[in-house]
Amino acid sequence: MFSKTIDSIAGLKQVAGELLATFPGERVFAFYGKMGAGKTTFIQSICRALGSEDNITSPTFALINEYNTAEMESIFHFDFYRIKDIVEAYDLGYEDYIYSGSYCLIEWPEMIESLLPGNLVEVRIEADENESRTITAIKH
Repeated sequence: MFSKTIDSIAGLKQVAGELLATFPGERVFAFYGKMGAGKTTFIQSICRALGSEDNITSPTFALINEYNTAEMESIFHFDFYRIKDIVEAYDLGYEDYIYSGSYCLIEWPEMIESLLPGNLVEVRIEADENESRTITAIKH
């Protein structure tokens, strides 16, 4: 189990490296949190911790963005907020990504929960008072 509380969203940068170090062999991370909790910002920090210099943006309309680590490994960033039907995930070919062995960072995983693999890291971001955040993560 991983749990950290930070004073502001800027603290996500440090927590990103700690999260990756806590789950070194894991590649699929599902990010839960309300709108504005900091999911995309945290994913940006994780990509930076992996050495990516790519432009990290939310794939809200594209559903998926691909970035590269410093070693040129793929990082797949999903945002299923706007998915209307689970069939869209199948059409996207989600299985090819999820089971590729590459990093898969999933925002709004609750929209495709029945399709998620059993071996993932569930990351929850809760916005607390005064802009602080509590980040918890467990491996399933």
